[in-house]
Amino acid sequence: MSCEAGPRREVTDPSPLPWDRIELRGLRVLARVGVLPSERQQDQPLDIDVDLVVDLAAAGASDDLADTVDYGAVCEAVQAAAAQQHVDLLERLAEVVAEAVLAVDERVVAVDLAVRKLRPLVPHDLATSGVRVVRTRR
Repeated sequence: MSCEAGPRREVTDPSPLPWDRIELRGLRVLARVGVLPSERQQDQPLDIDVDLVVDLAAAGASDDLADTVDYGAVCEAVQAAAAQQHVDLLERLAEVVAEAVLAVDERVVAVDLAVRKLRPLVPHDLATSGVRVVRTRR
C-alpha cells in the first residue's frame, strides 16, 4: 500500500472578508421579545455573542486604540438596540442588533451574532433558545 501524498492544496478563504475577528461573549441584556402575553409585559434576560469581522493588522502593528473598533461602543449599541422595543421573534431582534453593530464603525465588514433567551418559556427542560445571524456591510 502506497502512502504517497496527492497534489498539494493551498488553503484559502473563499470569501473576500478578512479572517480577523473581535469576539465579544456573554453580553447580558434585558429585552422584551416573544409572542406570549407575559413576554410582552416583562423584560427577560438574553445572552448575546458578537463576532466583528474587521481587519486587525493596523492595530496589531501600532498597538494604538484608534486603529481598532471600540468594543465598548459595540456593547452599548447592542444594549440600546435590544431595549428599543418589543419584538415577537428572536430573528427580528438579531436583525435589529446586527444593523446597530454595523453602524458603530465602518471598519466592521460583517457581524456574526448569536442571541439566546436564557429562560425560554416552554414546557421542556430547555436551558436556552436562540438564533445566529451573519450580516455583511452593504
